[in-house]
This record gives sequence, structure tokens and C-alpha cells, in this order.
Amino acid sequence: MRKLAGLLGVFVIAGTVAVAADDPITTRISLMDASGAATALAGGMLKEQVPYSPAAGKAAIASWHAVAVSFGDYLPEGSEDASRSHAAPKIWEDRAGFDAELAKFEEASDAAMKASGKDGPPDLASFQKLAQPVMGTCKGCHENYRLED
Repeated sequence: MRKLAGLLGVFVIAGTVAVAADDPITTRISLMDASGAATALAGGMLKEQVPYSPAAGKAAIASWHAVAVSFGDYLPEGSEDASRSHAAPKIWEDRAGFDAELAKFEEASDAAMKASGKDGPPDLASFQKLAQPVMGTCKGCHENYRLED
């Protein structure tokens, strides 16, 4: 399981880097997809629909952190095309507010990375304490800076 989780993270990040230089919109969509997959895994474990494992917990946290530290780089001026992503124009209109929300995500994921150790949170209760603050940061950003379907 640990090897699978690690490989999944490598493939997601490698695929994202491959398109980053040419297309920031596709890159940020890929990053949000990775974050969504991590959240789905975390939610499944928290609801006890998926068996908890420390490696899976660490993989979810590591994915969130990778997205948090890189996502802001893929929102340059001129990439506001809402027909291709859910990025709201408010990101560019209120960049300071958006950056503040993104900083909360990065801080929460960084704290979770550090607290989860090398092998991941040892049990579900420990994972829950680390995952919930990270997942909580998503709401503020999505409410203000994401377009609905």
C-alpha cells in the first residue's frame, strides 16, 4: 500500500509538471483533481468506508501539501478563462484575499505534514486531527474563489 500511494503521488505530480510550462489552466485543473482525490480518500477513511492505513493518510496529506505550495503559481494574469476551469474572476480581482486563503491551506497542510511523521498518522483518530483543519481551509476558498458547475 505504501509503495502504491507513493507511486500515485509521483505520477500525479510528474504529470502536472509536464503540462505546467505550456498550460497553467490545465495544470491547476490537474492540481485540484489531485487535491480532490486526496479529499475523497480522506473522507472515505474518516467515514470508515475505506480502511485506514498510515501510508494512505500520509499520501492524502502529502498530496494536499504539494497542491498548496504550488497551486498559486498557475494563476497568472491572462489565465482567467472560466470556460475551462472553475476559477472565479474574483481570484484576479482580489488577489490578496485569494493569496490569504491559499496561505491558510499551505499552513494547515504544512502542519499536518510535520505532525504526521515519516510513516503517516498511526491511527484514524490521529489522522482526523490532522486532516480536518486542512479540509476546512478548502471551504473558504471554494466559497469565494470558485465558480459553481
